[in-house]
Amino acid sequence: MSDFLQILGNQRRLNAATKELSLQELEEIKGKLDAIIEQRASEEEERQKEDAERVAKIDELRKAMAEAGISAEDILGGAGAPASRRGGKGAKRAPKYRLEKDGEEHLWTGIGRMPKVFKEIVDNGGSLDAYLIK
Repeated sequence: MSDFLQILGNQRRLNAATKELSLQELEEIKGKLDAIIEQRASEEEERQKEDAERVAKIDELRKAMAEAGISAEDILGGAGAPASRRGGKGAKRAPKYRLEKDGEEHLWTGIGRMPKVFKEIVDNGGSLDAYLIK
């Protein structure tokens, strides 16, 4: 929070900060603050009015859909809301590269950090194309 807002939000600090101001200057500041408050109140009132109109339109559409026997799924074609990605990992990817070294099979999807066995091959000038799963 800025120093200005800390002073403005605390009665003692505000009193100390405005101690040097004349009554006329304080009245001017009060007028400006009143204008800001009035503007914000009218903006909030307008926003609430728009929200109420939106809700009324939605209710009107729902009634019309119910009367016509149409559901939201009919309109959306069964698409509905997209499934949430939360709650777990996605499907496991199929490996793209396979390498057998010392009787042990090493698989890599080609995504993420390269395993050491594959990195050693690349560092020694080898190509991953030879280990590509077809």
